[in-house]
Amino acid sequence: MLSLDFLLGFTLLLGGRCVGASPSARGFAPTVKLDNGTFTGVASGSVNKFLGIPFAQPPVGDLRFRLPQANKPYTGVQTATAFGPSCPQQSFTLPIPGVLAQEAVDFLVNSIYDIVIPDSEDCLTINVVAPATASPASKLPVVAWIFGGGFEIGSTSTYDGGIIVERSIQLGEPVVYVSMNYRLSAFGFLASQEVKEAGVGNLGLQDQRQALRWIQKYIGAFGGDPTKVTIWGESAGAISVAMHLLTNGGNTEGLFRAGFMQSGSPIPVGDISGGQPYYDALVRGTGCSGSSDTLQCLRDAPYASLKSAMDDTPGIFAYQSLVLAWLPRADGVFLTAPPQQLVLQGSVANVPIISGDCDDEGTLFSLSTLNVTTDQQLQDYLSQIYLPNATTAEIEHLLELYPEDITEGSPFDTGILNALTPQFKRLAALQGDVVFQAPRRFFLQQRSGKQNIWSFLSKRLKDIPGLGSFHGSDILNAYGDEDMADYIIRFAANLDPNGNTNINWPKYTTGSPNLLTFLDGLIPQTITQDTYREDGFNYLTQLSLAQPI
Repeated sequence: MLSLDFLLGFTLLLGGRCVGASPSARGFAPTVKLDNGTFTGVASGSVNKFLGIPFAQPPVGDLRFRLPQANKPYTGVQTATAFGPSCPQQSFTLPIPGVLAQEAVDFLVNSIYDIVIPDSEDCLTINVVAPATASPASKLPVVAWIFGGGFEIGSTSTYDGGIIVERSIQLGEPVVYVSMNYRLSAFGFLASQEVKEAGVGNLGLQDQRQALRWIQKYIGAFGGDPTKVTIWGESAGAISVAMHLLTNGGNTEGLFRAGFMQSGSPIPVGDISGGQPYYDALVRGTGCSGSSDTLQCLRDAPYASLKSAMDDTPGIFAYQSLVLAWLPRADGVFLTAPPQQLVLQGSVANVPIISGDCDDEGTLFSLSTLNVTTDQQLQDYLSQIYLPNATTAEIEHLLELYPEDITEGSPFDTGILNALTPQFKRLAALQGDVVFQAPRRFFLQQRSGKQNIWSFLSKRLKDIPGLGSFHGSDILNAYGDEDMADYIIRFAANLDPNGNTNINWPKYTTGSPNLLTFLDGLIPQTITQDTYREDGFNYLTQLSLAQPI
C-alpha cells in the first residue's frame, strides 16, 4: 500500500514545477477571507496557491489519539505561502538487492531517498490551488487529493496541484484543487482493544473526513462549489477514498459526489483488535506497561519516545510486506465491519467512481522477501504472514493457481526476464493480486449496475528492470502527463471522464468489464477486458472474505 509518491516529487522538482514557485508578474499576492481572518497566498502563473492552512486543532497534548477537533474561527492576518509540516513519518529502509538492475536502483533511490519531508505532530493543514480568475461566484468543481504512502509516510508537499489546475484551465474545465495532511502510522492508525473501546480508531481517516467538512464550509471563498467535490487518491489515498465510500452506511453527508481511486479499493482487513501486538509494543517502548490506562499514558508520553517505539515496529518494506502494522481496520465507528463485508452489505455511497491498478502492483513489495526461493519457503511465508488460518490444502491450491512458471509471474508479459529469484515473480503476482487487483475487481463487480463505474489498468514503464509497471508508476499519468489528468478533470467537472480525449472510455459492467489500458509506445491507450487471472482472483477473494488480514 506504499505509493511511490516521492517518485512524483522528484520528477516535478527536476521539471522545476514544485509548489511555491516564484510569484507571477501580476505584482500582488492573492488574499482570501475566512471567518474574520485574512490569508495571503502566492500567485503562480495562472493559479493562486494558499498553503498550510490549519483545518483542525493541533492533535497534540491531550488531543493526541483523539478525534480531530474543528479549527476555531480564523482571525487576523495570516500567511499561507508554504506547506505545513508533514505528519510524523515512520522510518523505513528501502531494500536494494544486489540482483536488482542499477537502472531500477537509481530509479528508486532518486525518487525516495532524495526527498526530505519535515514532520511534526502539529500537522493538520490543508492546501487550496485555484485559478487566478476564480471568485466566490465561480462555483467551480473541486478535486480533493489524498496522498498515499502505506498509511505510514507521505505528504501533500510532494504534489504540485498547480499542474492539475493549469491543465483544467487549458481544457476549459477549470477546477479547484485541495490536498490535506492526515495523521499516519501509529499516530493515525493506532489499533487495539483499548482503542476500540475508546472509539478513537482510524484517526487518519477521521482527519480526512474533517478536512472534507472544512471544504464544505470554506471552499466557496476560493471559487469552489461545495456540492461538486470529487475525492481522489492513490495507493493508501485510494484506499482512503474507498473507506469514505463505505463509512456511515454509505451516506456521504454531502461531503463529495464522486470518487477516483488509483491502486486502492476496499481491502481485506479485519477487526481493529488485530493491531494489538503493535499497540503493546508501543506501550512497552514508552514505559507505559505498568499504567492502569495505557492509552492515556501513550497520550502523555514524550514525542521522541513514542516516535522511537513506532519506528521499531515493522514498516512498509519489512519482511511481512503488505501486511502492514498500521492501516485502517474495522473499529466499530468509522468502519462498522471489515471493508469487504461492508461492500457485501451494500454500505457503499451511490456515487460515480473510477478505480484502476498498475499491472505489476506486487513487484516493489517483493523486494523484501528475496530470501523466499523455494516452494516450501513460499508456502511457509503465506501461512505465516498472509493466511495464518488457512489449511495446507488451501495454500497448496492457491499455489496451483499461481504456478512457479516465471513466464506467468509479475512483471507480467516479460517472459523469462525479471526473475530476481525462483519465486520472485510468483510472489509478486500473489501480493499484487491479494491487496490490489482482486479487491478492485470484487468491489467493481459487486457495484456493477448500482452506480456509474469506470476502470483502468496501467501497463506503462514495463521496461523498468525487476519492477515493470510497478505500484505508483501510474501517478505520473496524473501529475506528469496530460492523459490521466484530463480524465480526472473531466470526471470532476461532469461526472464522466470522457470528452475530447484520445479514446472513448466505456463504463465497467459485469457483462462488459472494460478497462482503459495505458500502454507504452505509439498506441498509448486501448480498451481491454478485466478477465485476466480469473480463477486466482476468485480464490483470493474467497480466502480474504473468510480470513481478512
